[in-house]
Amino acid sequence: MRVGEGERVRGGEGQHLRVGGDESVRAGEGERARAGDELPPLEIEVTRTLIVAGAIASRDYQDVHHDAELARHRGSPDVFMNILTTNGLVGRYITDHFGPDAVLRKVAIRLGAPNYPGDTMVLTARVEEVEGDTATVRVVGANGIGRHVTGTVTVTLPPGGAS
Repeated sequence: MRVGEGERVRGGEGQHLRVGGDESVRAGEGERARAGDELPPLEIEVTRTLIVAGAIASRDYQDVHHDAELARHRGSPDVFMNILTTNGLVGRYITDHFGPDAVLRKVAIRLGAPNYPGDTMVLTARVEEVEGDTATVRVVGANGIGRHVTGTVTVTLPPGGAS
């Protein structure tokens, strides 16, 4: 599941691919989020630097996240991204779409296929439910070997963000 070769796709505030449902909250710059909306995909290049920097930033010093030789010794073909980096990227994806005033209330993710250097992860999401000023968003991140992350994010918009 890859975006076309050389194509850079970024999600943008207030962009929607598909709209459905009746209830909505404001997304981005005056846009409205409805159950059934699909967020624009976000393509993230998985570099060795991203993996190592994410591990260091989250104080995860396990060797499989920064030492390729030791990662291979432990049975992995290379270093791989830790869950805290993935969690941060999922949060960024949601707040990039809903805007800087959005508040992440809950991020519940599960990892699958590892993110290795040189691959690309494409995040996609769909608004599952809207209740008041809170939306539940289903997120999937896939790379060249399968689904890296699946989960849901509960996000609340500031007062005045709902109708």
